[in-house]
Amino acid sequence: MTTVKVKLRMSSYDKSKGTLYYQVIHKRTTRLIHSGYSIRATEWDFIHKTVIIAEEATRKRKEELHRLDKTLSKELLRLKNIVRRLEHSSQDTYTAEDIVKEYRRSEANSGFIAFGRRQAEQLLQLNKCQKAERYTYTLNSFCRFRKDKDLLLEELDGNIMIAYENYLKNNDLCINSTSFYMRNLRSIYNDAVEKGLVEGGNPFKHVYTGIDRTVKRAISLEVLRQIKQLDLAQYPLLDLARNLFMFSVYTRGMSFVDMAYLRKKDLHGDILIYHRQKTGHLLKVRWENMMQTIVDKYDTGDSPYLLPIIRNPDDDRRKQYRSALRLMNKKLKKIGTMVGLMKPLTTYVARHAWASIAKERHIPISVISEAMGHNSENTTRIYLASLDASEIDKANKNIMDALE
Repeated sequence: MTTVKVKLRMSSYDKSKGTLYYQVIHKRTTRLIHSGYSIRATEWDFIHKTVIIAEEATRKRKEELHRLDKTLSKELLRLKNIVRRLEHSSQDTYTAEDIVKEYRRSEANSGFIAFGRRQAEQLLQLNKCQKAERYTYTLNSFCRFRKDKDLLLEELDGNIMIAYENYLKNNDLCINSTSFYMRNLRSIYNDAVEKGLVEGGNPFKHVYTGIDRTVKRAISLEVLRQIKQLDLAQYPLLDLARNLFMFSVYTRGMSFVDMAYLRKKDLHGDILIYHRQKTGHLLKVRWENMMQTIVDKYDTGDSPYLLPIIRNPDDDRRKQYRSALRLMNKKLKKIGTMVGLMKPLTTYVARHAWASIAKERHIPISVISEAMGHNSENTTRIYLASLDASEIDKANKNIMDALE
């Protein structure tokens, strides 16, 4: 008699959460298969071994739990079908380990793209949205290259990667963009290797996976003044894009995603304290009048957010952020044209501009950490972490004074 169930193992660190796994018992031998999913204890029916979708859950969480429930049911059915096949072909001479091996083999044979999409789904369940998005963008591109035809994990080799790199180059992608896709595919491949679904090879040996120095995106102090002084009263969306861009400059080149998730409670008197979404690094910025002027202009009502980017906290916040980012870059491009820029004005230009102007005004490199000159962000963080916060605030005030 063979039984297959889904179970929740509670975390030893956080008793409110746990990890889901598949339990296979055959001839009194138990084997566990990690599902890759986590869930809160209140969202799991320990008696019936099913997902609980509470009425009070947000719409986004309900959607996540529905997907999880569907995935668990599908994987349970796959395991039960494996047991049936083994019973038919092996006449009960198989072991619990054989069931696990067959499950892994069927997972590997489902295809590289299919495996990558399952990984992206797991990342969403783990609330690792940025990485899940990177996987999805990359797989969509790779799927177009493959003309929607999947391939087995062991079929992924250097020749395919070289062909894909050429495909990207022929579509006018720059070297850093092609590297972005290659690094994500390599990460998915390494996930498969770690799970034992394929023997570790090196199909990425002959493609570029580094990060090349980009063309300078910074704009001058004079151009920043022109952007700040534009009369956009008749164009509310352009005005909002300009103000959010300037807010980024005022806050030492804060990234748009960090601005989107800024909460009112992050402002502690005259100090803004937040964690970078990308790195988790804690940053403190002295609150200045220019920042307050922008915040005062937009009434966010009962929203917990400081800026009018995520407007409905109960809806998909990540989707709102992405939509706002696309709209802002579209409007910034128009603003760039209005001030005579020959290159696109984007949210990221603000970060480059702050570092570049700080350097031009002879602020010590140890203070600004030459943010855009390092090959890795780790180096930048090492410099910033060793500074007295007041020195950084002085540097920021210096730049804002120059904009008056």
